Amino acid sequence: MIIDSHQHFWKYIPERDTWIDETMEVLRRDFFPEDLAPILKANQVSGCIAVQADQSEGETEFLLSCAAAHPFIKGVVGWVDLCASNLDERLAFFSKNSLFKGVRHIVQAEKEDFLLRKEVQRGIEKLSKYNLTYDLLVFPHQLPAAVTLVKQYPEQKFVLDHLAKPAISEPISKTWLTQIARLSENQNVFCKFSGMVTQTKGYQFEADDFTPFLDVIFEHFGPDRILFGSDWPVCLLAAEYKNVLRLVMNYLDAHGQSVKDKVLGENAIAFYNL
Repeated sequence: MIIDSHQHFWKYIPERDTWIDETMEVLRRDFFPEDLAPILKANQVSGCIAVQADQSEGETEFLLSCAAAHPFIKGVVGWVDLCASNLDERLAFFSKNSLFKGVRHIVQAEKEDFLLRKEVQRGIEKLSKYNLTYDLLVFPHQLPAAVTLVKQYPEQKFVLDHLAKPAISEPISKTWLTQIARLSENQNVFCKFSGMVTQTKGYQFEADDFTPFLDVIFEHFGPDRILFGSDWPVCLLAAEYKNVLRLVMNYLDAHGQSVKDKVLGENAIAFYNL
């Protein structure tokens, strides 16, 4: 069974979705479950996790409504204000819905110390009470703060999105390598094989370009803490869904069917409690 642990839906609103600039014409439209369903079927993907792309409770409600109407959406990683005074109330409210699996904040758009702020950490500390996960969306320079955070909350489940967005078209940086190793030492942290094709220069790449980076993640996180994610529709900037999936499947071929089953589905089921 293949579970795509990372994809998005949205009704495109230019005034809100300013991150989708004029160079991203392919993304400047609506993307709904009806668009993804035939793609998943064609690629024999059984289900997916819908992840927030906008920082509002309205986004969380939108994704949960999508999941309620489309059974192939197995769970939602939504957004809540982790610094809100009524956070417990909001987490309790959303957790009444069994499809609400976790929380994400677009930390890559924040300052380097965001994850170290006391008010943010107080919010993250509350997630385990509701059995919620936390997706880490960071750039490489923000990894040290992520390492500090995950050490403080060993009972909280974290997953690193998009390998922390290293520059795939360049040699591996010592900083990224060192911080990935440090992050992986914490057994409560997982990592997604996701978002890689859009980290290439000019969206041009060969399959072998990804191998050194995947090798690092596989070496440090191992087969039990890696999840496949397509990052659809953002991946369309650089590659079709089938090519993103094939890239990961081809890499996993050398590791045997058992490992492939874990990375492509079993680990997502365990991590997100599907």
